[in-house]
Amino acid sequence: MIKNIIFDVGDVLFHYRWKEMLQDYGLSEEDSIRVGKEIFDDPKQRWLSYDKGLLTLPELIEDYARSYPQDAEILRFFLNHGEYMHVPHPEIWAMFPKLKEKGYKLYLLSNYSKELFGLHTEYADFMNYLDGKMVSYMIQIAKPDPRIYKALCEKYSLEMEECLFFDDRAENIEAAKKLGMQGYVVTTREDLLKELKKL
Repeated sequence: MIKNIIFDVGDVLFHYRWKEMLQDYGLSEEDSIRVGKEIFDDPKQRWLSYDKGLLTLPELIEDYARSYPQDAEILRFFLNHGEYMHVPHPEIWAMFPKLKEKGYKLYLLSNYSKELFGLHTEYADFMNYLDGKMVSYMIQIAKPDPRIYKALCEKYSLEMEECLFFDDRAENIEAAKKLGMQGYVVTTREDLLKELKKL
């Protein structure tokens, strides 16, 4: 029996307009994609280290700028202005009080840096309905490492088999299922809304 509903944040409760943000700066679509790949598909996994709290924001910026000097200016702008990146999914947020009324406990399990998590959730209504959260920067561990799932459950005394996890990445859902959780890969807002209404 499902008692606990766990949400990822990125591309579940928000989506990110990173390409549009780079285009707002003045880059072409092609250059925006190229710079986006420098940041998010970095072979050194610096973004993941940032999400884990292993790099500070100034360290991240300078590290990227050294590796991509031709894009240093745009990288500094992009990384210093995370407040322009996220777009809310209010129709999903509106389900939180309804789920609480049904008796579910609600949690977050997400890979996020401390700075961006603070910026992106400061005015997010869904935060008022949470029973807890585990974010990668808090324990320097990121999904799909099973330790972050276990850390959430241990902190709030949750039984794995009583948890349903929504995440946009199949590998994160697969990791949850191996531990005994139920899971759903979020592909569209419409599908997620439909699944939440079933609950």
